Amino acid sequence: MRRVARPAPSLASPRVMMRGLCLVLCALGIGTAAAQAPYPNRPVTMLVPFPPGGGTDVGARIVAQRLTARWGQSVVVENRGGAAGIVGMEAAAKAKPDGYTLITGNVGTIAINNSLYKKLPYDHESAFAPVNFIADLPLVMLAYPGLAARTPRDIIAMAKAEPGKVSFASSGAGGAPHLAAEIFEDMAGIKMLHVPYKGGGPAVTDLMAGHVNILFTTVLEAVGHVKSGKLRGMAVTSSQRSPALPEVPTMAEAALPGYETGSWLGVLAPAGTPQAIVDKIAADVRDVVSEPETRDRFISQGALPRAMSNAQFIALIAAEKRRYAKLIADKNIRTD
Repeated sequence: MRRVARPAPSLASPRVMMRGLCLVLCALGIGTAAAQAPYPNRPVTMLVPFPPGGGTDVGARIVAQRLTARWGQSVVVENRGGAAGIVGMEAAAKAKPDGYTLITGNVGTIAINNSLYKKLPYDHESAFAPVNFIADLPLVMLAYPGLAARTPRDIIAMAKAEPGKVSFASSGAGGAPHLAAEIFEDMAGIKMLHVPYKGGGPAVTDLMAGHVNILFTTVLEAVGHVKSGKLRGMAVTSSQRSPALPEVPTMAEAALPGYETGSWLGVLAPAGTPQAIVDKIAADVRDVVSEPETRDRFISQGALPRAMSNAQFIALIAAEKRRYAKLIADKNIRTD
């Protein structure tokens, strides 16, 4: 008996249509589940636009460690130093805006460079989504232990006796440490030799070697060297003494009444990062900065953590940009 071949099912047959519908629904289910996976569901990279060892790097690592514990996903710190932080900021500006690349910057990279450099490889007004503030970073004037000068007044006397001979290092032209020295020069009526470095870490290393005389840097990155006697703390730049270095006077106490300046840290994301992700990171940064363990760690090293909302951080950046634009213009500070 001859078998009669059955015709293939029509694409329009109910069976084929039902099978296709099932496949589409399964695919949509998978896609929806992936889209709704909670952030973060894989490691996050936190760029630091300076070499290891500086205040920005130390602060970023503290926050990265606490976020790692909170998220259950690694937050990996990656240093991209160069050009006063511009190299790292450019890398962040060009990163995919999905929340998996962040950058911890300081007052220099976030609020000063835009007034200091005529041309940046990114639009400072539109390239980033501000996330949240981390901490204030008071600065401290450090001296090479072998230097005869023991106080800021001694430095002023040396510089007046031989203008341009006293050298000061900085973490880069135009950064907060450089501007702190410029303000010191201006208020003291002296002229020193500026020696810029590609970050606070290398500057501290050369200061310990005696290649330069003094350095303004964050208390956070200096406290260990001062306590060990490798460097001499001469004065802090804040209005009050630092809890981490209570024996070091303020600059206003030691030599120049009214002197006050400093730096700070904050987290940014590439522009275009979904607002829901920005809001989550902002809330989590605020929370980890407020944790007693984190606060104690920051304070013991000379930083002053301060919880903010995302809106407050955005307002702070705008105010700091105005402040430093005026200072740079008034003092005609140049980077060339």
